[in-house]
Amino acid sequence: MDILAIYGGLFAIAFAAATILPAQSEAALAGLLAMDSFSPAMLVLVASLGNVLGSVVNWGLGRGIERFRDRPWFPLRPATLNRATNWYHRYGRWSLLLSWMPIVGDPLTVVAGALREPLWSFVAIVALAKVSRYLVVAGTVLSLM
Repeated sequence: MDILAIYGGLFAIAFAAATILPAQSEAALAGLLAMDSFSPAMLVLVASLGNVLGSVVNWGLGRGIERFRDRPWFPLRPATLNRATNWYHRYGRWSLLLSWMPIVGDPLTVVAGALREPLWSFVAIVALAKVSRYLVVAGTVLSLM
């Protein structure tokens, strides 16, 4: 096994999972942890880095979203985007702690960009949420082994 390919693949899956692309980074992380052939700390670090950077892409897309949101090819449904916007207006930047959640997490990161959340606070809060999720996955898998 090429170790760079393994870590690179995990990074790519985690990155894609944080964008609007369908991917399951938790399953990939759990599978690699269960193999017991790689450093758990390095796996969590790589998955976290990929996932946070994918969220930064969403934030960047959100910065220019208003001119594209009504286009037929736009990947987020208006209802999903509106729900995330309302949630963000109600709870502010701390709603980004839910960025790890399926369905609402990715739109929240797009909305944060659209509502001009500063990049530094965005990255700090999203990293906390994403790293925590991967630590829970790793802790669960490792405790079962």
